[in-house]
Amino acid sequence: MGLDQFAFAYRAEIVGDVQADLPIEPEERIHRWRKHPNLHGWMEQLYRTKGGRMDSFNCTTVRLDSADLDALEQAINDNALPETVGFFFGQSTPERKDDDLAFIAKARAVIARGLVVFYDSWW
Repeated sequence: MGLDQFAFAYRAEIVGDVQADLPIEPEERIHRWRKHPNLHGWMEQLYRTKGGRMDSFNCTTVRLDSADLDALEQAINDNALPETVGFFFGQSTPERKDDDLAFIAKARAVIARGLVVFYDSWW
């Protein structure tokens, strides 16, 4: 049990802007995290900023564009991911920074190829 987090790539024509009922199989699986609650908290804030209305940010997607990736990179580099807690969420640690930045690089490459990136989680 715990917080499992994923980033997937889809063709732009089959998805919406904030939250989508995504096809079962993405074009590409970009990244996976396990028990990184502060990243999850940042993604939930993004979801709410973009108009997401689900009460629980669980099994709920949010689309990331280039500007979002820039903002995420800044938050990571500034050690400014929001402190987030939850049942079985685990703890974020500074050692995750390189992995988070690797995700951003992969996501930018996917977007450059014309695909869209979504974050998803399950806890």
